[in-house]
Amino acid sequence: MTALRVEGLGKRYGRGTWALRECTFDLPQGRIIGLVGANGAGKTTLLHLAIGLLSPTEGSVFLFGRPLRMDRPAGLAEVGFVAQDHPLYRGFTVADLLHFGRSMNRRFDETTARKRLAELGIPLDRRAGRLSGGQQAQVALTLALAKQPRLLVLDEPAASLDPLARREFMSTLMGAVADSELTVLLSSHAIGELERVCDHLVLLRKGRMCLAGDTDELVAGHRVLSGPRPDANAAMQGLVAATHGPRQSHLLVRQPVTVPVHPHWEANPVSLEELVLAYLAQPETKEGRD
Repeated sequence: MTALRVEGLGKRYGRGTWALRECTFDLPQGRIIGLVGANGAGKTTLLHLAIGLLSPTEGSVFLFGRPLRMDRPAGLAEVGFVAQDHPLYRGFTVADLLHFGRSMNRRFDETTARKRLAELGIPLDRRAGRLSGGQQAQVALTLALAKQPRLLVLDEPAASLDPLARREFMSTLMGAVADSELTVLLSSHAIGELERVCDHLVLLRKGRMCLAGDTDELVAGHRVLSGPRPDANAAMQGLVAATHGPRQSHLLVRQPVTVPVHPHWEANPVSLEELVLAYLAQPETKEGRD
């Protein structure tokens, strides 16, 4: 089943500034989907459109097969959201936040939330403003999970955390997904981290989607061809990126393994990080400009 579908989605600010344009893709249910792109690529705009915090200029959003309606309780109950700065009421204790969450969400699972916070060693009587950054991120994630949403959207939730806090945060997230049918849409610049936890990928570049699909299939559908520079033009089918040395060229190409390799060339697998960086570094084409 499709958790989220966007069709021709676009958002324009002012008269001519498009933050997002012509995005169409399906996100499968029960998966962790990584959303990547450079700063200004439109990631936050896409996330806000996907959960109804923004209204699209063009296109449509469908949540679990139905048009997105965040003006109704049933629609709000389907979605959880954690922003990059994990906004919490700083004067509230953690217990206050749990009480507030229970009063605002009809499916709020306070028992599991309390258990998760106890396992993380986060005291319920501590005010949110006195928690460390990692603890605040964990509380925000716990509150979002306690809501029992079907889609959880995370906008750079671990960007400001140290490596240990990041690992604990991602471990909590993966454990929650393993125990449910939760779908997660996760925006992050840490591509290596996404490679470990995500099984689906959406890549935005300058406000447009340029790659989407199962991560294993995307990686398997690309390879790096290495060979003598004079023969570089012999392997240009599906070219994504090229680097040239004095004697040798390295070409990242999108083509199936069944395509024969030139006798003077060697084919090597590509990592997800190499793949993402190659697409992000592509030069802007005339057709890609607004």
